[in-house]
Amino acid sequence: SHKSTMHFSIPDTQELGSSPTYTAYNIHINGVYHCRLRYKQLHSLNEQLRRHCGGVSLPAFPPKRLLPLTNGQLETRRSALEQYLQMVGQDGRIARSAHMQQFLQRAQLDTALAEEMVISDCEEQQLEVQVYTNPASERLLVSCSVQQNAGALLKAVCQELQLPEDLTRFFCLFLVRRMRKTDEMHLVRRLMDFESPYITRLHVQPCDLLLRTCYWDSGLDAKLTGSKVALNLLYNQTVADVSREWVVICSPGVGRQLSSLQQQGRSREYMELVRQLPSYGCLQFDEAEVDYPEANTMALVSIGNKELSLRTSRGAKIYETKFRVTRMRSWRVSVTHNPLEARLEPTHLQLAFEYLIAKQTLRWITITSGQAMLMSVCLQAMVDELLNRGGGGKPDPSSDDEHDQPAVTSSSSTPSSTSSTSTWASSTCSASTAPSTPPVRFLSEDLAPKSKQQPRLTSRTFGAVFFRNDGADNGARVSNEAFEGIGDDDL
Repeated sequence: SHKSTMHFSIPDTQELGSSPTYTAYNIHINGVYHCRLRYKQLHSLNEQLRRHCGGVSLPAFPPKRLLPLTNGQLETRRSALEQYLQMVGQDGRIARSAHMQQFLQRAQLDTALAEEMVISDCEEQQLEVQVYTNPASERLLVSCSVQQNAGALLKAVCQELQLPEDLTRFFCLFLVRRMRKTDEMHLVRRLMDFESPYITRLHVQPCDLLLRTCYWDSGLDAKLTGSKVALNLLYNQTVADVSREWVVICSPGVGRQLSSLQQQGRSREYMELVRQLPSYGCLQFDEAEVDYPEANTMALVSIGNKELSLRTSRGAKIYETKFRVTRMRSWRVSVTHNPLEARLEPTHLQLAFEYLIAKQTLRWITITSGQAMLMSVCLQAMVDELLNRGGGGKPDPSSDDEHDQPAVTSSSSTPSSTSSTSTWASSTCSASTAPSTPPVRFLSEDLAPKSKQQPRLTSRTFGAVFFRNDGADNGARVSNEAFEGIGDDDL
């Protein structure tokens, strides 16, 4: 199963119950409200983790107090609990432990019961899942329990489609929003095993569930082509991506060839041709504000092929800039919550990454987007796949092209690319020696404007980067393991 990516925040608290009242902490994961928990429940989680996660050093847990907390002490505790969860969530060994996953899943269910979103924990529901049995995708009706996590629902969907069981791991479930007027598809989030798809969907309505492939290395397509069901899903997903221009057709000739192969139903030949296109295997995000090459630039963001790509238009020309993931030293996501509306979407999300623009020249590049959390999840999954091919395969030592390609004259022309070979994964990151759970360190800072007139805005910044835990470094500098091995020749 895929690695869980958890950005925790506790933007606010609620006073619940009557005589005595108690404080409930509103827990957000990956920018979305997940559950509310009392101090004693989090204390119990800490005790469980201490018992069951031997060999892993846990962060300090905020101490118990005998007397009722003052407002100042309550704020100190909220902040300390938030920091504790961020540090727990950053260690893959703890984040992926069965105890952590089950605790979060149960907490989400108990909160939904308390808030009367569901009637009982045995409640059975029908969920519609969009599946690519044809390019327009069809709605598959699946029975599920409100308790079921994303992994269990994924398994049920794949069984329904008669997909061989060993191929389930190449797929995942996304929450997507379709724009009615244009039929454009907006990616909301990738569902994880610590959540119930049924309950999460209630929090972010209106949304559809969509089955898509979940890997970044297009070489893994070969694993699916032996199964008729899997090949059909991959082929229809690709036809849909081509029609919504997620896969950019580089020349009219290629477009005509693909149309012809599609009409003849020659799916294998179609896939062989489309796989050669530079944007094949990328996820496309909505237009976002970026500060590259200059502030307030609007760009289309896509992630895939070991790169994050920005497409910007200046006059009649479209420029594409590609940032290779192996040159990102670190990245972080910052969330600004308005406590008056904290249960709704966060008011402000940014992804910033530190990039090696030239030899010994690092620059922070910021993307302001409601999809920043998902971008971070995608970058983390891509780095993880590069460092440690989960199936025992070796990381691909070859790297594609230079990072910046402002040579595109129109959206249909082919960007020129120069090929270079990178030795970043040479000997240190073979599957046997690469750490299966590179630790992640979170940066947390308060960027609250100190104004009495405005509602209190708090901003929390989390780094979702694979860092080496150097101890002495204390989080000020963070380094992506994939970044460290880049040779001078590769610049």
